[in-house]
Amino acid sequence: MHIEISTRHGGLVPETQAYIHDKAEKLLKYFGRLMAIEVEVEHLKHSWLVEIFVSAEHKHDFIAREEGPTPESAMDQCVHKIEQQLRRYKEKVTHHKGEVSLGEISPASDDLPESPEPA
Repeated sequence: MHIEISTRHGGLVPETQAYIHDKAEKLLKYFGRLMAIEVEVEHLKHSWLVEIFVSAEHKHDFIAREEGPTPESAMDQCVHKIEQQLRRYKEKVTHHKGEVSLGEISPASDDLPESPEPA
């Protein structure tokens, strides 16, 4: 998996870059089939803007954008948004054995009235 960190209008100190890289790497524990993570950091007038672009297998892309007083705080908030997206996506694609899909009724459901016995 490839992690790319880029900055607009300035640079980041090595400690901040390492922090952002570590946070981005932790996204793998939520969904292991990630192909690439791009983090863009921009210094605005009185705040920092962090954007994360995550590419997963089968052309699924996730994007989060957050603004904060420091790049670390903006990254934390942004990672939280991406984590939620990845969790929802993983639940959607994971098929649990014996689970009934939405809109379907299982044949052994207790809610169904029993059919009359043929005489």
